[in-house]
Amino acid sequence: MRELIYVGRDTVEWREAPDPRLRSGGEAIVAPVAATSCDVDTAILAGHGFIDPPFALGHECVAQVVDTGDAVTTVEPGDLVVVPWSVNCGACDNCRAGLTAHCTAVPHMAMYGAPVGGDWGGLFSDLVRVPYADAMLVPLPAGLDPVAMASAGDNWSLSWRLVAPHLKARPAARVLVVARGSIGLYVCDIARALGASDVLYVDPDPGHRELAEGFGARTSEALEPVRHGFDLAVEATGRVDQLALALKSLAPEGVCESAGNHFRPGELPLLDMYLTGVTLRIARDNVRAHIPDALGLAASGAVDPARVVSHVLDWEQLPDALPEKHLKPVFVRHLTSPRATR
Repeated sequence: MRELIYVGRDTVEWREAPDPRLRSGGEAIVAPVAATSCDVDTAILAGHGFIDPPFALGHECVAQVVDTGDAVTTVEPGDLVVVPWSVNCGACDNCRAGLTAHCTAVPHMAMYGAPVGGDWGGLFSDLVRVPYADAMLVPLPAGLDPVAMASAGDNWSLSWRLVAPHLKARPAARVLVVARGSIGLYVCDIARALGASDVLYVDPDPGHRELAEGFGARTSEALEPVRHGFDLAVEATGRVDQLALALKSLAPEGVCESAGNHFRPGELPLLDMYLTGVTLRIARDNVRAHIPDALGLAASGAVDPARVVSHVLDWEQLPDALPEKHLKPVFVRHLTSPRATR
């Protein structure tokens, strides 16, 4: 099989690797059929990551099950499934508590798409081994388009988590979104669908702002802090200066969710935060726990994640097209049978 390998700034290439094999009865082999780049992949390709190449890239996809071990009960060959970005067992104390990004059965930070917590390969690969199939794989609901939901294993479900619990606790909350990529746009769509009274989307890209306006958000090219202006702020830029501006715009006891990958240091307005009484969360998402609810929202028809997909490209175009500056490209291939890739 082939893996797509990140080899240097704006450079990826196919490399041959052994086909993955089942190592236990609880495992599955899957073949990605619709895979997309996460916002963090864009940072990695731009040379801003913290891990030296080469390594297999990709951690968002819908895949087709190719093979399963004898103990797998929830999926079977031919099924379309969402593959979560983090590797988790589903049975340890952390997993049972919903903290699937902190599974204690695997090394800390075990994930696809970067060699941290072991080398699990990437989801821009012809075949992928899933070590805990029943715990990890989520069947794609009938009627949902794999292309539209290619990001469900990370960015789409993360975006649901960034706003849905807060809007449940604070109906009609005012939401500020400071973003540069797909996460912020998904958040705009979800926030409006779930009843936010106001959504302001901040992004210097006019095309992104146009998409956000289509989701019912107000938009701005840059952010001037709005004192006590918002109940919830979502920052997804990876820039500490933008996070600081978002924090300065929160109402008393407001919440800020930072989904940016902060590879660079910076300063936060700690005194302002103290005086306002804000809550700040900066974290990788425990995405497996949220995938079913996020898929349920997509299946309801109240949102339209397909509108964020910027390009639909053939699988073979990955080495040339992935480094290009697309918002949310999805790379697709069609398998003729459940075992066509074996």
